[in-house]
Amino acid sequence: MRFQTPQFIDIEDKIIGPFTIKQFVYLAGGGGLAFAAYRFLPLFLAVIIIIPVAGLSLSLAFYKVNGKPFITLLESIIKFGIGKRLYIWKRSPKSPVVSKTPEAVPVTSLPHLSQSKLKDMMWSLGVKENENPVTGPKNPSNISLQ
Repeated sequence: MRFQTPQFIDIEDKIIGPFTIKQFVYLAGGGGLAFAAYRFLPLFLAVIIIIPVAGLSLSLAFYKVNGKPFITLLESIIKFGIGKRLYIWKRSPKSPVVSKTPEAVPVTSLPHLSQSKLKDMMWSLGVKENENPVTGPKNPSNISLQ
């Protein structure tokens, strides 16, 4: 049985004519508010309200900023205006805290230092000192594991 895989899942469907549901709601809301202002207010006051409402509804429906809908920009503007902000113009340097009592570090034991650091590194890497990678061990009876 074959199933069809959806291909364009990030594109909204055009449901109401050439508009998506969001675009239609923005345009219908703006048109309804403009009609109410025209119907119930004097003409000079209605025009003052209709122009920004029409511009906002058209921007919400069609305008994109950096490929994102205008509503995200509007939301960011509102959050920035309402949110708290802290401005720091000049930082004052913090003085280091000096303790009055010196801290003594107890010396319990010193790390074990061998005569050859190279030998220690070989053993830490798991390389045996008596083995030669080409010929094998020099004296197999002399190899001891520690």
